[in-house]
Amino acid sequence: MRMTRRTFLGASAMAAATTGLAPRAMGETPPAAPSERVALGVIGTGGKGTQGMGVFLRHTDAQVVAVCDVERGARDQAKALVDDFYGNADCATYRDFRELLARSDIDAALIATPDHWHVPASIYALDAGKDVYCEKPLSNTVREGRALVEAVQRNNAIFQHGTQLRSIRDVRFACELVRNGRLGELKRIVIGSPPGLTCEDPEPPMPIPEGFDYDLWLGPAPFKAYTPRRVKVPGELPCWYFVSDYSKSGWVAGYGVHDIDIAHWGMGVEHSGPVSVEGEGVFPEKGLYDTVTTYRLEFAYPNGVTLEMTSTDQNPHGVRFEGTEGWVFTRGQIEAEPASLLETQFGPDDIRLYESDIHERNFIECVRSRRETLTPAETAHRSTTVGLIGGIALQLGRKLHWNPETERFVDDPEANALLSCPMRTPWDVA
Repeated sequence: MRMTRRTFLGASAMAAATTGLAPRAMGETPPAAPSERVALGVIGTGGKGTQGMGVFLRHTDAQVVAVCDVERGARDQAKALVDDFYGNADCATYRDFRELLARSDIDAALIATPDHWHVPASIYALDAGKDVYCEKPLSNTVREGRALVEAVQRNNAIFQHGTQLRSIRDVRFACELVRNGRLGELKRIVIGSPPGLTCEDPEPPMPIPEGFDYDLWLGPAPFKAYTPRRVKVPGELPCWYFVSDYSKSGWVAGYGVHDIDIAHWGMGVEHSGPVSVEGEGVFPEKGLYDTVTTYRLEFAYPNGVTLEMTSTDQNPHGVRFEGTEGWVFTRGQIEAEPASLLETQFGPDDIRLYESDIHERNFIECVRSRRETLTPAETAHRSTTVGLIGGIALQLGRKLHWNPETERFVDDPEANALLSCPMRTPWDVA
């Protein structure tokens, strides 16, 4: 879908509004001298990448200086939007993200590629000395996620994960209610997240479109002959969301990580995880899409809390914290029982959580100050891991016991073999 300047600016303003910052306020960032601006390269200029780019453009202490995409039309469109916004023709374009990252004048990268590229591209950026804002889910396997955390640590880098719901005031407030015991003893969390899709249409190999570097798009994924639905069909969700070559657990991790992240924030287990997982799901019987559609998962945590995660045919879309004295439900909006919980005023001795009005803004501020972001790498890895091991449990169809310290399944070689996957030469995350 082609994006005009009007729809581009509207989309970026909407993205800001949904994370708590009014469009007018986005232009109020104090002007910075060119030498003090965070120079940003955008890797992956599809819908999400272009939307995030639009938010970054509205902050005068950041400047988009380069865009990269394996599809010529997408990168040219992104350049046109950036140049139009700044009123010049300075934005550089790249097909290969490694060329963008080789530039010494780029401070940070926005990674908005398909899921199977998130960790390899992020590690390349980190090892090139860049700070990184990476869209969700963090990784395609648990091994990849741990490798990224280690890359952030060895480079002393700033990292932000694109679970933007944390930058919504009501989400933060709901988690503060839980953390401060306003629900009594927390017993159960219920998540409803969108189901996966099916596609039974025949997918014969087709010629690769001119201007599209399909081999680089595949990257570390297994080689498969090109078909449009393997990549993107106009007017539909990106198809790779539902193909295990590119999204191992499908939308359990790919979409559900947003809600798992909220659950972990409310529980205060951002550096840990569950000790068991079990569930059942429905998988496509034929066609290109092969990840789970509808499902139900149950995770047990060391603190005695049970996390139930289902597709939205079984529970409303969002996160419900249930305690002995009430409940609160959130996903941007907020509901509670008793309703008086919503009038809670916290005192000086209460737990207050990291406050951010907009995710991209928080990243830029942290790049400049070197303060840790709202969703750093370890936090992102732990939330994504829950979705990934949930996908493994659904795939194997049995209960699994998990050790969050070793990040291994207990006495289960078959399940542990699925914590990583081979990558196509020359790509790796080691």
